[in-house]
Amino acid sequence: MTGSIAGTRSLKVLEAAARHLNFTRAAAELGLTPGAVSHQIKELETQLGVDLFIRANRSLRLTAAGKIFNEAATNALATLAAAARRARQAQPGAPLRISASSSITAKWLVPRMHRFAELEPKTDLRIDMTCETPSLHREDVDVAICYGQAIAAGTRADPLFDHSIFPVCSPMWLQAALPLESPADLLRHTLIHVSWSGLGVTWPDWGTWMLAAGVERYEPRPGLHFEDSSLAIQAAIEGHGVALGDAALVADDLIAGRLVRPFALAIDGPPQFAYFLVSRLDSSDNPVVYRFHEWALVEAQKTREDMAALGYARSRERAVSNSTRLTVSSSGNAMMTPMAQRSPIARSSS
Repeated sequence: MTGSIAGTRSLKVLEAAARHLNFTRAAAELGLTPGAVSHQIKELETQLGVDLFIRANRSLRLTAAGKIFNEAATNALATLAAAARRARQAQPGAPLRISASSSITAKWLVPRMHRFAELEPKTDLRIDMTCETPSLHREDVDVAICYGQAIAAGTRADPLFDHSIFPVCSPMWLQAALPLESPADLLRHTLIHVSWSGLGVTWPDWGTWMLAAGVERYEPRPGLHFEDSSLAIQAAIEGHGVALGDAALVADDLIAGRLVRPFALAIDGPPQFAYFLVSRLDSSDNPVVYRFHEWALVEAQKTREDMAALGYARSRERAVSNSTRLTVSSSGNAMMTPMAQRSPIARSSS
């Protein structure tokens, strides 16, 4: 019998109230009044025949029955949301929603998207640019290109690129009067900076590269500063100075001759910020997400091959294409899957 089971509206009210342990905050989240939330909870308690909350001295806490029913309600809402998402994705013409940082979007993904559009001419592509690691269990994200420091439970992650950082500038910059024959010559050039930090990690900057190059007299001078690597790269292309470029982000510009690399020395970026291609485990049966995975991994392999052809790849970068895939189960257990055990999506990177 299901006649006594609450509807989704009541379940949503219960979930919010249990999460906040405050009817006022739950009401603000749901767009209701506190009185409406209180009334909805009271109706649910009457319907179930149990008390869900203990109300005392302006405090709110779940009863034992409330904890049991709230856990079931939370799981039920998640299951219904996933089912609704899959049902929408199964409709002809459902959009593919991609989340990625602005830098990887501008310098790697967008220049290649016409090739995927040719494969999927009937699919709308919606790209959300964000530096935040997205929650792939939201309804508005199907697949993400994100840093690998926070791969969530219930997701599959394929490595795309490590970070290899080195100076780049426009060809016309090399024709300037000032020489650029040794790293120490950079002290007299205009340098373009990327200033970014997150999760306690500071992105490698000119000070880091100069130290690795053995330049001991480096002191920061006024210049262009960006938080977005793609903007720093574009500034270098426009002839505003010398920037530190990330190999995956500047590969196309180097091949096209928009940028040149004056020095071979490259430094590593933080390994926990390597780029990964991530999707939900339950999306593997979605043909559009499947084909995007396959396409993106093949494109990443081509980029690594281009970098190798230019002589910029290192053994560790080449290993990315043959590395294991990180799978995080819904219980939160991480497992590295060897290439031979990969799904067809993962095999496409070989």
